[in-house]
Amino acid sequence: MRLLYMFFDATNMHRWNDHIRPLDLTELDKQAHKAAIAWALGKSYESQYGARLDWRKLIEHSVFSFIERSVMTDIKPPLFHRIKAERAQEVADFVISEVHRLIPDMDPGFLSRMEDYLRSGGDAIEDEVLRAAHYMATHWEFSLIYDMNRRSVGIEQTRADIESELDYHGHIISSMRRIMKGTDFVDLIGQLRFQQRWTRTPRIPQTTVLGHSLIVADMMFLADLDGGVDDRTLYNDYYTALFHDLPEVLTKDVITPVKVNVGGLSDMLASYEIEMIESKIMPMIPEDWRDEFRYIIYDPFKDRGSTEYGKVNGHDIKACDMMGAYMEARLSRYYGITSGVLKNAEIQSREKMSAYESRIDLVRLMDDLEDICSE
Repeated sequence: MRLLYMFFDATNMHRWNDHIRPLDLTELDKQAHKAAIAWALGKSYESQYGARLDWRKLIEHSVFSFIERSVMTDIKPPLFHRIKAERAQEVADFVISEVHRLIPDMDPGFLSRMEDYLRSGGDAIEDEVLRAAHYMATHWEFSLIYDMNRRSVGIEQTRADIESELDYHGHIISSMRRIMKGTDFVDLIGQLRFQQRWTRTPRIPQTTVLGHSLIVADMMFLADLDGGVDDRTLYNDYYTALFHDLPEVLTKDVITPVKVNVGGLSDMLASYEIEMIESKIMPMIPEDWRDEFRYIIYDPFKDRGSTEYGKVNGHDIKACDMMGAYMEARLSRYYGITSGVLKNAEIQSREKMSAYESRIDLVRLMDDLEDICSE
């Protein structure tokens, strides 16, 4: 839970906060956007070169880089990357010591692999895919703020630096642009950074649909590591969790009480979602990926198995989804912003999760979160 809390706290890390911004840009959302882009880049790389990526490594290294960025807090990206380049071992030592301090019960094997990653310099093809995804997500953010900041000192150098990095990773990015016919998928995913969770309820910190999705995906990934699942199941579970709210880019976030209490609305929305996904999203996905993508995004909370695509632990993904929502309600009250809606949501979530049967110990996670809130 302490690692999940670290990830959630990245909502309080504000990006470009020395620039004029049309909306709040947070590190949690950036990492979520990066993870989704990395999927598209990785799939494109495999299609272009006929190679098979180590998706377990790609996902785990994405988590490791998120930990590193969370520990290094709000250092401006150019300085952060310079420090890493010039003081790589010192940075690794610091991150590892902070993780030991903040998360003393971290799994030793996971910690050892993270240390290897931090000290290696990230020279695997999976790391290059992640770096390309990082700069694509950064470029997407920069395109939002550039026009408002044309008079800011250094803005043109920032633009040149970002474009230089995109050019450096051009052989990976151009594959995606060619195979996916542009970057519409990147923009589509980015729109989930505009959609706030709990839109009618004041909370601190505000979280977005995309940020919530990454919390769910990372929680599921950690559970799968503990469960020792095979590589294909780990891939399916992670990306099913990451994309489980993708239809909301087309329908917006319809709150559960409305879905439940308006007769027939839930089934009608599900039908509309399928119709719109097929007409709006699937054309962005290369044809030979579509069946796999459908397998990932349809029925995300249902346990499934396929001889072609493997297993999905949808029931456990639902457990992670509920825990993510519980964290949003409980931590807002911890930060001092509360309401009747949040109190009731917390109580009802605890009751529901206490009775929910899953290999993920939701009661222990809730108790651990309570320990954090009592410190």
